[in-house]
Amino acid sequence: MTGTLYVVATPIGNLADASPRAIETLRAVQVIACEDTRTTRTLLAHYGIRARTVALHEHNERAGAQKLIAELRQGKNIALVSDAGTPALADPGAWLVAEAHRAGIAVSPLPGPSAAAAAISACGFAAGRFLFAGFLPAQPAARRKALEALDLPWPVVLYEAPHRIGATLQDLQARFGLEREIVIARELSKKFEEVARLPLGDAPGWLAARAHRQQGEFVLVLAPGEERTAESIDAERVLGVLLEALAPSEAAKLAARITGLPKSELYRRALERAK
Repeated sequence: MTGTLYVVATPIGNLADASPRAIETLRAVQVIACEDTRTTRTLLAHYGIRARTVALHEHNERAGAQKLIAELRQGKNIALVSDAGTPALADPGAWLVAEAHRAGIAVSPLPGPSAAAAAISACGFAAGRFLFAGFLPAQPAARRKALEALDLPWPVVLYEAPHRIGATLQDLQARFGLEREIVIARELSKKFEEVARLPLGDAPGWLAARAHRQQGEFVLVLAPGEERTAESIDAERVLGVLLEALAPSEAAKLAARITGLPKSELYRRALERAK
């Protein structure tokens, strides 16, 4: 009989957040596949767990997955963990899980800590759904381009690194305006945790108010935008095509004739895109 691949969520900061079931599973398996074995050993040592660990990260995931599948076929049970939170959610692990499914191996998730879920629970934006967008592109131009697709009528969850948080907040402000609200969740579940909800116009000042706020791990939750009709979405597509060849004023004028929407509104959108 083949073994089982357990996908185990681990604490995102506070080690006490590990569930009893997660600890029991990590004790019972023969192998623990880790994003970084050094990070995971801190958790394992805290709970006195001595299982064999192997590294499975973005640079070796495909080759490493084949070795783990072979061990699962031999009947060994394996736990998959990331450095923090839920594996395969903006972390390595999806390839191994997919290979296990293809091999007919049982995959069992152990739900638990997730920075995205924690931030959503603390944001206060009422919505029946949210978009998890993960990390934005590191390059400024690509990041600003990616933001164009995130003006949605539900919350958007982003992860960001400390050395890019300032630039990302500035880009969000430029794209969505000063009044759009955002929740900045910093160092969730850790000693210096902060959760602030404020207008985007105030976000850079909040970040700069204390030097330590530019350190640590960040989750951002952008407030929902306005509901968009099919007509509005089509206008965005038309405007985008026209802007490839025309100046904003000319593109807005022609888009207004095509869609019937006000030229002033389309010109405003054109200028936002041009930024």
